[in-house]
Amino acid sequence: MVEASDTTLAELHAMCRIPGTGIPLPKSPFYTVLLAVVPILARTLFRIRYRGIHRIPRKGAVILAANHTSHIDPFSITAGVRRRIHYLAKDGHFEKLSTAIVMNTTGQIRTHRESGAADALSSASDVLDAGLAMGIFPEGTRSRRKEGPFLANGKTGVARLAASHPNVPVYTTAIIGARDVMAPGDKIIRFWKPVEVTYGESITWNQWIVHPDGGAQDESSIRNIIKSNEGQQRATMGELYRRFTDQVIGTMAALGAP
Repeated sequence: MVEASDTTLAELHAMCRIPGTGIPLPKSPFYTVLLAVVPILARTLFRIRYRGIHRIPRKGAVILAANHTSHIDPFSITAGVRRRIHYLAKDGHFEKLSTAIVMNTTGQIRTHRESGAADALSSASDVLDAGLAMGIFPEGTRSRRKEGPFLANGKTGVARLAASHPNVPVYTTAIIGARDVMAPGDKIIRFWKPVEVTYGESITWNQWIVHPDGGAQDESSIRNIIKSNEGQQRATMGELYRRFTDQVIGTMAALGAP
């Protein structure tokens, strides 16, 4: 297998690029206030423990991909990382007054089901282009299963973002115990239940695409993708996006995601 050249990887990147919206990211001073308060409250009120937190850089573009079982998941991640994270959030969170205020004042990204989340991915591309942190729950929504395993198949948005920003590290993250604190539909927060957040090792799309245990592509196979017609490109890349996403979900499980 001949390792792919930088030129070939750059051509693949151009093919996979998700254009941004061109709209400046909203200023969110309220988020600055939350970052000063939430980590202290989280560590004071909750029995929360972090593993691998040293892996997450304090600056620069990153993608944090985590499992999703509870409303407290975004707060659990942010409290550990202690930096501004923009999340892809379902449109329902922007329609309820109680959550819309938080969504809008912290610059979260609305996902419209009717557009197939294309607009949301463009907004996410803006976040990464700005060198900021992007949070994504590949399952798309909180698990509604009554019994474990709760981890579901992921949607390929995380892979598309990674391919669009091939040198941005993706950190697979496992949140354990959040559902015991606040399961879907619960009105009570069980502060006394333990939560553990584990941040795994990072991988970029350019590292993954050529790794024998990842995309397993070389110079020749990537050039074939680039030279193929649009339909063949879509089919082949769709398979690679699915493989990347499945491996992210598998890594979550290996890290302990329930």
